[in-house]
Amino acid sequence: MNTATFSAHHPTPRSFGEYLRQWRLRRRLSQLDLAQEAQISTRHLSFVETGRSLPSRQMVLRLAQRLDVPLRERNALLVAAGYAPMYRERPLDDPALAAAREAVELVLKSHEPCPALAVDRHWNLVAANRALPHLLADADPSLLQGTVNVLRLSLHPRGLAPRIVNLAQWRDHLFERLRQQIQATGDPLLAALLEELRGYAVPQGADERMDGEHPGVVMPLRFRSRFGVLNFISTTTIFGTPVDVTLQELAMETFFPADAMTGEVLRQLLARS
Repeated sequence: MNTATFSAHHPTPRSFGEYLRQWRLRRRLSQLDLAQEAQISTRHLSFVETGRSLPSRQMVLRLAQRLDVPLRERNALLVAAGYAPMYRERPLDDPALAAAREAVELVLKSHEPCPALAVDRHWNLVAANRALPHLLADADPSLLQGTVNVLRLSLHPRGLAPRIVNLAQWRDHLFERLRQQIQATGDPLLAALLEELRGYAVPQGADERMDGEHPGVVMPLRFRSRFGVLNFISTTTIFGTPVDVTLQELAMETFFPADAMTGEVLRQLLARS
């Protein structure tokens, strides 16, 4: 399995009150709303946000939980309040994560002959099964060197974009997922990635129609190959109750054949490899 070390990225340190207010506003909660959920007085919450009161460690964790703050940013909140970080961040090949790593490997391998991959919080490729390279064969080699970002690879004009039949739909789908992730995490690197992807030119001959909502219950991916158009649907799997930053930020993307022809082509490709 290929692994990646996830690097922390935080803006210039601010006071705990500033961090807290930022997350409260991101979750669109008033001070009254958050105070009621955290079972504290509005006055005390106001004092904490303005720096007139220092929160206890337990209070920091309670507020972070009510605001659904990601583990990485809970650590930042703890540090801003003067406490040590609580959640560890280890590479996936760390012995302590052996069980989780084996689970990831099992999911990826058991999904063959269908493509499956694991990505970190910035959509960088962490691991993949043997089926995925068959879909990447025509991508520009420069996009496959070093740290591979799967969104960049998917939508770049020299990546997979020319092969995606329903490119307009797929772009909108990925952009919406990225916007939701930015809203949930406030990650500036994801915001920069979204702006980069929006600037990509649509490859000549690609479907530029804006079809709005697709009629099905899942978003399809229609991929042009030398065997014809392959039709996929995808699912995302995450760890349900992680207490490690790396695991919370890990997601597995699995693709399923949407028709019999696609399934047969995938079986033949894996048999050849």
